Amino acid sequence: MTPQELALLLQAGEGYLIEFKENVNSDLPKEMVAFANASGGRILLGVNDQGLASGIQFTNSLASQIQDMALHCDPPVTIELEPFQNILIIHVKEGLNKPHRANKGFFLRNGANSQKMTTREIRAFMQAEGRIRFDEMLRNDLNFKQIFAPELLKSFLEQAGLAVKLAPTAILQNLGVLSWQGKEPIFNNAGVLFFCKEMFPVLYQATITCALYKGTNKVYILDRKDFTGPLLSNIEDTLVFLKQHLRLRYEIKTLQRKEFLEIPEDALREAVVNAVCHRDYFEKGCAVMIEIFDDRVVITNPGGLPKGLSKEKFGQLSVPRNPLIASLLHRAHYIEKMGTGIHRIREVLKQAGNPAPDFDIDSFFTLTFQRPTEKEWREAGSETSEKSSPESSPESSPEMAGRLTKLGLSQTQQELLAFIQQNPSITTEEMGNTLGITKRAVLKQIKILKEKQILQRLGATKNGHWQIIKEET
Repeated sequence: MTPQELALLLQAGEGYLIEFKENVNSDLPKEMVAFANASGGRILLGVNDQGLASGIQFTNSLASQIQDMALHCDPPVTIELEPFQNILIIHVKEGLNKPHRANKGFFLRNGANSQKMTTREIRAFMQAEGRIRFDEMLRNDLNFKQIFAPELLKSFLEQAGLAVKLAPTAILQNLGVLSWQGKEPIFNNAGVLFFCKEMFPVLYQATITCALYKGTNKVYILDRKDFTGPLLSNIEDTLVFLKQHLRLRYEIKTLQRKEFLEIPEDALREAVVNAVCHRDYFEKGCAVMIEIFDDRVVITNPGGLPKGLSKEKFGQLSVPRNPLIASLLHRAHYIEKMGTGIHRIREVLKQAGNPAPDFDIDSFFTLTFQRPTEKEWREAGSETSEKSSPESSPESSPEMAGRLTKLGLSQTQQELLAFIQQNPSITTEEMGNTLGITKRAVLKQIKILKEKQILQRLGATKNGHWQIIKEET
C-alpha cells in the first residue's frame, strides 16, 4: 500500500472489493464472510462511510481480537492484517470451502453491501455458479500492452469522478481488473470488457445486436447494427439506436427543451445495462438482442435468473451473475444502487403513464416494453403541445401568441420567434441546439421570416440583436 493507493481507495468509496469501518464491532465477521463467499476484498478499519480516515490504534490486542473473529467463522476465514498510517487494512481471501457463515448467518458481497442469504440460497448459488466467475477469469492468452487502451481508462475515471495520480496498472489493480504474474500484468475478462482496444475478436459474445423490424414479426429487417466495442460504448451506441427509431416529441416552455420518448429513456437505459450486466458470458453463441417492432421493444439476454434467486424474489433481491462487472458499472454511475434496476424501470414507466413491462424468464431473460399506438401517441402529443406551444409559454405575451397563430407560420418558425422574443440576443447556434436542428436549418427559417418581413437583424453579427417587426393586420 502506498499513500497514493490509499487516496484512490478513499476517493472511490466502498464497493464490491472494499468496505469501510470506523471500528471493530459485532458486524465485522459478517463483512469477512461476505467477502470470503464472493471474491475476497479489503476492510479498511478507521475509515467512516464518507471515506474519511478517522484512524484506529493498532495493538496486539486488537490484532488478536480480529483474528479470533475470523477463526470463529464457519469454516474459518483467511485474513491478513496490514497496518498503514493511521488505519488497519484487513485483507480477506476468497474462501476455498464456501459457504462461510458468521454468527449472524450467511452473507454474500453484493456491490457495496453484504447481503444476507439463507443456507439454501447460498448453497444453490455456489453449486450452480461454481467457483469460477466469468468476469474474474484471468486472460493469460492476451498481451496486456497490446490490448490496453489508456483512453478508455481515462474516460472511465472521469465518469466515476476519480482524480488520481497513479500508474495505470496500479489503478486497474485497485479496480479489481488486473493481476500480476511475476512482472507481467494480466487482465481478467472484466478488464477486457471495459479497457480493451478491440473487444470483438477476444469476447465476441459481448456484442449487442440491435434490429428494427417492419410490422410485428421478424420478417422484414429495416435496420440492423452490431455493436462490438468496449462495454460502455456498446451501451451508449445501443441507446442511440433506440432513440433513432422510437418516436420523440418535445415540450418547449422557455429556452429549455424537454424530450419525451415514447418509452422513457431512463427505463430503456436500465434495461440495457441490466442485460449487459447480468447476461451469461459463458454462453458464446448468443448476443444481447435489442429488437424494435411496431408494437413493442424486446430486450433479451442469455442466462435466466442466477441460481439462488427465485422468481418470487425477482426485483427484490439481487444476486449478480457478474459481480465485478456490476461493481464497475456502479462506479461509472450506470447503476444507481445494486438490486434496484427492475424496480426503477417499473417506477419510471408508471410515472410516464406507460404500461408495466413484461418479463419472460427461462434460459433467457426477456423484457418487453409495449409501444403506444399511433392514436395514443397523437393524443399524448396534443396534450404536450397545449402545454408547450409558444402561445402558452409563460415567457410569451398573449399579443404575440395571437399574431403568430394568424400569420400561418410553421411550428419551428413560431418556436424561433418565441425564443427571440424571450432573448433578442440569442444566437443561431443556441436556437439550433435547443430545437435539435442544424444551424443551416435555423438560417433557412430565419431567411423565410425575413422575406415575410416578420424579422430583422439590427447591429453587427456579434453584438447585434433580433427584432420582430411584423404587426397584426
